[in-house]
Amino acid sequence: MARKASPARLVIALSVAGVLAVFLLYTSIAGGGNPSLPPSELAGRTGEVQLAGLVVGPVRGDAHAGGLRFRLRDISGESRTSVAVLYTGSVPDLFKVGRHIVVNGELERGTFVAQPGSMITKCPSKYAPKSDSA
Repeated sequence: MARKASPARLVIALSVAGVLAVFLLYTSIAGGGNPSLPPSELAGRTGEVQLAGLVVGPVRGDAHAGGLRFRLRDISGESRTSVAVLYTGSVPDLFKVGRHIVVNGELERGTFVAQPGSMITKCPSKYAPKSDSA
């Protein structure tokens, strides 16, 4: 005797799959990320943000004892605005003056206090448009 498939099981399974799909779509598009800002747009912001900029010197201090201090300015170079950054934690090998970096943190009394271990360096040549050399 063959057992007949229940349409209720199919409806429940499809409903669960639909809810999971909507959840995944929502978290990938609007899910709790921090806004990424250049230093020129940081003034007046409250709360945690992601700061992307170009490291300008001098770089002082120690990332593990008291913090590493440096300044960031806009990568585009259109604005000469820069912000002081205080960073603690591990420093990527590629970190140096002239490198593009991204850090998470908050602006406190005119200094961007980065979360420990949140620094990511970017290689500028990797993100530059390719030249048309044939």
